[in-house]
Amino acid sequence: MADRPTGGEVRVSGFSSQQTTERDLWKVRRRVGMVFQDFRLLPGRSALENVALVLEVTGTRRKAILPKANRLLDQVGLSTKVGALVEELSGGERQRVAIARALANDPYILLADEPTGNLDDRATRGILDLFWDINATGMVVLMATHDLELIRRYPDARLLELDQGKLVYDSATADVETP
Repeated sequence: MADRPTGGEVRVSGFSSQQTTERDLWKVRRRVGMVFQDFRLLPGRSALENVALVLEVTGTRRKAILPKANRLLDQVGLSTKVGALVEELSGGERQRVAIARALANDPYILLADEPTGNLDDRATRGILDLFWDINATGMVVLMATHDLELIRRYPDARLLELDQGKLVYDSATADVETP
């Protein structure tokens, strides 16, 4: 909930956009992982430093920071790249660092905004497989994409289609509404 909705309500793990005060909004933000198309990594820093910084800023105990950052990078398949500067990484590897960073605070939900838009087909498949694995652990992964062919590769994924901000299709119920 970076911005408040202009209509309707957003609920995340018991928090409501209509009832959560500005003072308590940080509690929600800390439990929502965000992954962007443009990675938003810190240049001149290693993969490990990019993940560790989030843990440091959010108050993780100092002695737990490096072990957790290493575990997260291992989880996303980058255990051999922890010391690499982000500029030395491929697009897919950079996105994996961004995902590890987004997972740092054990979020309730992982939001991904066009996370494969800057990636080649192989890296895209790897990122989607990673999201699928993360979802299998019980975490909600909500990904925005305009690439329906990409989503069709995962027929068991729940598909929600929006038109002008209105839900027009939900594959879980196969409800179709005319916009």
